[in-house]
Amino acid sequence: MKINLISDTVTKPTKEMLEAMMQAEVGDDVFKEDPAINALESRVAALFNKETALFFPSGTMANQTAIKLHTQPAEQLICDKYAHIYNYEGGGVSFNSGVSCKLVDGHRGMMTAEQVNAAINPPDFYHSPLTTLVSIENTTNKGGGACWDFEELKKIKAVCEDNNLKYHLDGARLWNALVAKKETTQQYGDLFDTISICFSKGLGCPVGSVLVGDKEIMQKALRVRKVLGGGMRQAGFLAAAATYALDHHLDRLADDHQKAKEIGGVLEKLSFIKKVEPIETNIIIFEINEEALSADQFLKKLLENNVHIIGMGQGKLRIVTHLDYSDAMHEAFLKILKKL
Repeated sequence: MKINLISDTVTKPTKEMLEAMMQAEVGDDVFKEDPAINALESRVAALFNKETALFFPSGTMANQTAIKLHTQPAEQLICDKYAHIYNYEGGGVSFNSGVSCKLVDGHRGMMTAEQVNAAINPPDFYHSPLTTLVSIENTTNKGGGACWDFEELKKIKAVCEDNNLKYHLDGARLWNALVAKKETTQQYGDLFDTISICFSKGLGCPVGSVLVGDKEIMQKALRVRKVLGGGMRQAGFLAAAATYALDHHLDRLADDHQKAKEIGGVLEKLSFIKKVEPIETNIIIFEINEEALSADQFLKKLLENNVHIIGMGQGKLRIVTHLDYSDAMHEAFLKILKKL
C-alpha cells in the first residue's frame, strides 16, 4: 500500500466526482458560453460577497493575475518572507508584473499590521519603489498550515486603507482555515480586494482555482488571463468537479486536520525528532535531530515502507494529509512511525 503524503495536490477525483464531471453541460468558456463554468463563478462570487469571479487553470495564475491587476511595473508589494507568491511561483511577480517584493520577517508566514506599516516605502520618496499592494497567504504553506488571526487581518486592512494600498489574499488553502477557525467566506470577501481560491488541494479536484473581486477589476482579469494563456474551452468538466467538491468535500476537511494532529502527536514522541511545528490544519512541518538521524536517512526509512513525504531542506520535512489518505493508511502510517 503506497501512502503518499507529499501534498494535498496528489488526490484523484472520487467516483462520484467523476460522474458529476461527465454529466456537466459545457460550452466554450473563452466566449463565456460554458454553463458549468458560469454557474461555478456565480456561486463562488456570491459566497465571498463579490460581484464576479473567474476560473483559472492554477492558483499561481490566479495570484499572478491579481498582482498584475493591482500594480504597475517598478512598484512593490509587501508579503511575508514565506509567501507562496515569492517562493514558489517561479519569479512570476517580477516576470509578469515587473514588481518587487518587500519581504517581512513574520512568524510562520504571518506578519503583523505593525510590520506591514513599517514596510511601506514613503510615497513621495521616488528613489524607492512605490508600495501599492499587500498580499497574504492563508493558510501558510511554508508556515505549516498556520491560520491567520482574523483580527490581525482587519488591522492590516486598516493600514492598507490609510495608505491607499490594495489587499490580496492567496487563499490556496483558505477552505482549511475556514473549517479550522469556523470563519465564513463573506468575512474574507468583505476584507480583501481580490481572493484566489484553490479547488485542487483540500477539496480534491483535478484542476482549478477561482479569483473573485468586484466587477471593474475582474473585467481586466479576463484580459490578463488571456495574455497568460489561461483561457480554456470546454472547461466546464473541471467546474463540475469544483461544484461537487463544494457540495460534498468541505466539512470533511476536519478529518484531515485531526489526522495531521495525530501524526504530530506520534512524531513528538520519537527520540530523533527535534521539533514539530504547531498543527492547526492538514500540514505537519517538523525537524530532525540530525545528530541522531539525517533527514535523508529518515526519508529513506519511510520509502522502504512505501511512505512518501517531502523534504524542505535544513533538516525540515513536511507531511500533508488529504482526501485520498484513508483511515487504513492512517493506522498503517502511525504504526510505521512508532516502529522507527
